[in-house]
Amino acid sequence: MSDYKFEGWLGNDKESAEGNMVWGEFEPKKWEDDDVDIQITHSGICGSDLHTLRSGWGPTPYPCVVGHEIVGVAVRVGDKAEGNIKVGDLVGVGAQADSCMNRKPEQQECNACKTNHESYCINGMVNTYGGFHKNGDKSYGGYATHHRAKSHFVVPVPKGLKPEYAAPLLCGGITVYSPLRAWGCGPGKKVGIVGVGGLGHFAVLFAKALGADEVVGISRREAKRDEAIKLGCTDYIATADEKGWAKKNANRFDLIISTVSSADVSVRRKKSKSHKR
Repeated sequence: MSDYKFEGWLGNDKESAEGNMVWGEFEPKKWEDDDVDIQITHSGICGSDLHTLRSGWGPTPYPCVVGHEIVGVAVRVGDKAEGNIKVGDLVGVGAQADSCMNRKPEQQECNACKTNHESYCINGMVNTYGGFHKNGDKSYGGYATHHRAKSHFVVPVPKGLKPEYAAPLLCGGITVYSPLRAWGCGPGKKVGIVGVGGLGHFAVLFAKALGADEVVGISRREAKRDEAIKLGCTDYIATADEKGWAKKNANRFDLIISTVSSADVSVRRKKSKSHKR
């Protein structure tokens, strides 16, 4: 038994996305021997929080506590916990809280979970908040005093890394670091980073740190050129302001990381087709 309560900022309906969250107590998932309880010190902020609070990605199971870049101190560690986590360790949890991990024989065997690609779990990955664990209990996020997590998804924070810097790495950071590593970013490679926003900033820093020969920021307007160069880009492409940019840069890159989801290109194509008619 624990001597602490799980309390946090609860979103009770779609209006909570407008700042109408309320502080209150909630019931975490039932304790299991491979769980870790974390006393939260920091939680990153992500646009996903707003989408979930307003049920923008489908119905949200209210009440919901958002926040999926969680850092804090382990205060309870199960007897079967993974990762050699000890009470008092500084640890973190990212955007995923659970997956099948092939622990139910009646489900289809999941090669993704067998090969450390749990985010591709064929039996359903579980988000850190707004989802349901494999035992049926709801998942709650990091805008709270405490978080209960499956130890498989808890990572130690390296000594010397400040928790406030570690938190955004747990989703925003890994989102771009993972493909850079997976596709061989390093010396001899030329890398294009599409979108110089939050994710793009991380991608530029990581690509530089991994030793890429060229790191080129790609955005629509010239306005971000100076910022991108100061951040570490060796060059910059403004697709809305540079005529012939596509032809000029054809076959230039070994690797392109896209951090954008703008519908602008598709809109232009529709207008173009309509004009041709």
